[in-house]
Amino acid sequence: MPPISGVIIAYNEEKYIEQCIRSLQKVADEVVVVDSCSTDRTPDICKKLGVVFYEQAFLGYIEQKNFALQKASHDHVLSLDADEALSESLVASILKVKENWIHDGYCFNRRNRFCGHWLRYTNHYPDRKLRLWDRNKGHWGGVNPHDKVIMDEPASVGFLKGDLLHWMCDSFEEHLDTINRFSTIAAREAFNRGTACSAWKVVYKTIWRFVRNYFIKLGFLDGYMGFVASYQDAFLCFQKYVKLRYLIREKTG
Repeated sequence: MPPISGVIIAYNEEKYIEQCIRSLQKVADEVVVVDSCSTDRTPDICKKLGVVFYEQAFLGYIEQKNFALQKASHDHVLSLDADEALSESLVASILKVKENWIHDGYCFNRRNRFCGHWLRYTNHYPDRKLRLWDRNKGHWGGVNPHDKVIMDEPASVGFLKGDLLHWMCDSFEEHLDTINRFSTIAAREAFNRGTACSAWKVVYKTIWRFVRNYFIKLGFLDGYMGFVASYQDAFLCFQKYVKLRYLIREKTG
């Protein structure tokens, strides 16, 4: 039975971090929290629950998660965001795989709660994530703010039943703040990679994002909230490319 380290990065997550930690404690042999100098009750909650606690100024999503990975005592890690928690069915699946670890990593579906509504469609479900793996066989990569675990070749990946629950946002205002923050980070990353952006690209990328989420990924079956979630995702795309175009024009004059 391989021991598992539960790993969390956090910043001002007093609302959800306790349920995140308690769900991890059902399957993990230790829980490690790396906090980005929170100003709310997050540190107090973590320490009360007996986690291994570190403070580290925010390095970027990918960089912060790889830093946290290094703080784990065990090679088998289960990484959650502070606003996520394991469903009971996923807990059962993880406990079962602890008894018979076959693959180098395991993925599972994430179910997103958007403004009080659990989404069943759009790009938000099934939102498959690889979060349980042998850290000797993979690391955090991707492009900020869209981090993902990248497994080394020839690593094998299995699938577990049960959902990872994600409290995506509690209000439209909160989600707009997230859109603004994430689109700024994504635009800067794209600019640093030298990504080109025409006015036409702003238009077709935005339209395609909405069409994909609402029609192809059946967002309309989520009713009004499916429309709103699809629109908001398209708006994030729009903001990213508008900001990227601005950065390019600012550089070239």
